[in-house]
Formats: sequence, structure tokens, C-alpha cells
Amino acid sequence: MNNKEGKARRREELRNAEKKYQLLIQKRNELNEAARLLREEKDMINAKKKEILEEMKKCKQLRDEAVKKMREHKEMRNKLQQKAKELIQQRRKEKKIIMKRLPLRVEELKADLQMLEYRQETTPLTKEEEDRIIEEIRKKREEYKRLKQELEKQKEIEIKLSDAEKAIDELFRRANAEHEMVVKYYEESQKHHEKFVKLVQEVAALINEANKKHEEYVEVKKQAQEFHNKAISMKAKIISIRKEMKAKWEEAKRVLEEQNLKAKALLYDEKKLEELTEEALNALKKGEKITL
Repeated sequence: MNNKEGKARRREELRNAEKKYQLLIQKRNELNEAARLLREEKDMINAKKKEILEEMKKCKQLRDEAVKKMREHKEMRNKLQQKAKELIQQRRKEKKIIMKRLPLRVEELKADLQMLEYRQETTPLTKEEEDRIIEEIRKKREEYKRLKQELEKQKEIEIKLSDAEKAIDELFRRANAEHEMVVKYYEESQKHHEKFVKLVQEVAALINEANKKHEEYVEVKKQAQEFHNKAISMKAKIISIRKEMKAKWEEAKRVLEEQNLKAKALLYDEKKLEELTEEALNALKKGEKITL
């Protein structure tokens, strides 16, 4: 291969290297752009996740507030129900004290006393009969007085029982109202809880999607780096070829300049020129190549 063919080959090699370099740079840039888009998509997903996390925080706060109110009303309901049960137990005990026949028995004693007093006043009696009636009147008056007092106490108990009945009804009414609030806040807490669970699932899906985008981003960046490294190697090869071509060009230029200087020097050296001419003629006669 002569010098001319060598130069052509090196120029062709340089053109191919530059073409490959441009293709590598183009592919690297395309991959970097794809990586940028993937990063933007991941950032958008993370921004959406952040919004949902804020919504979850508010939802949890509302749920916890509803649960707190539900527990407060539940505690009040239980206290009212317990108080009502205590009154019911107390009423049952006091009901056992009441004698249903006591008013009738008091009236019977009253009637007996009236009849005995009427008999004592209107009927002729012997001394013995009168003493017996007087004694009977005394006993019945004592019993009447005792039962009358018991009846008064019983009336007080009945009034108390009536008040207790009203109090029990009022306690149960208030307990029912508290129970309605318990149900209300329970349903409200469940609504917020269901929404919270749904948001948790959405966040989990977004995290999974963001992780996939990140994996894709890392893979694309890895490929872009590989093409970048190849481009750097190709750039180094181009520089090496250009440096080699420049060195050869400078060497050829130097040799040419030396030859020109020799030629110029010979022009001023006639004796040397004659010797060279003689040598050239001898070489020509021998069939050798002539060089200056």
C-alpha cells in the first residue's frame, strides 16, 4: 500500500469514526431525554402521593375526632343506663314494702271503730260487755293508728316510686339520645375510616408505580451512560486518528522542506552539482533509479 492509499484509508476511517460518534451522541441524548421524562413522571406521581398523604392526614384526624365523640357519648349513655338500673333495683325493693291491702284494712278498722263506738253509745250493756267493748275499741284504735302511720309512709313511698318511675323514664330517654349520638359518630367514623383505607390503597399503588418509574429511569440512565462512554472512546479514537494524520502530515512537510533546502543548496554548489550529475549518468548507464 503506497502513501496515497494509506492517506485515503485513514481519511475513510476518520469519517466512519466521526459518523459513529455522532450516532452515539444522538442515542445518548435520546436516552437522556427519555430518562428526563421518566423522572418527571415519577415526580408527578410523588406529588400526587403527597397530596393523598395530606388528605389521609385530614381524614384520619376527622375519623379520630368522630371516634372520640362516639366514646364520650357512649360513656354518658352507659352511665345513664347504669343509673336507671340502680333506680329500678331500688324501686323493686321499695315495692316489696308496699301492702296492697293496707288502705282497705285501714278503712275496715275505721268502720269497726265506728260500729263499736255506736254500739257502746246506743246499746244497753252490762259492765262486763262494756269493758270488753272498750278494750276492743282501744286495741283497734292502736292498730288503726299504727296502720294509719304505715299508710302515710306507704303513700310517701308510692310518691317516691312514682318520682323514681319518672326519673327512670327520663334517664332512659337521655340514654337513648346519647345512643343515637353514638350511632351517628360511629357511622361518621366508619365513613372516614373507609375513605382512609381507600386512600392507603391509592398511595400503595402510587408507590409501586413510582418505584417502577425509578427502575426504568435507572435502567435508561445506565444505557445512556454506556453510550456516553462509547462516545468518549470514539472521540478519543477520532483525536488519535487526527493526531496521527497531523503527525504524518507534519513529517511529510518536514521532509519536503528538507529536500527543498537540499535542492536550493545544491544549486549554489556547482562542484557538488557536477558530481551529482556524474553520479546520475553513471547510474543511468547501469540502469539504476536516479534520485536527488
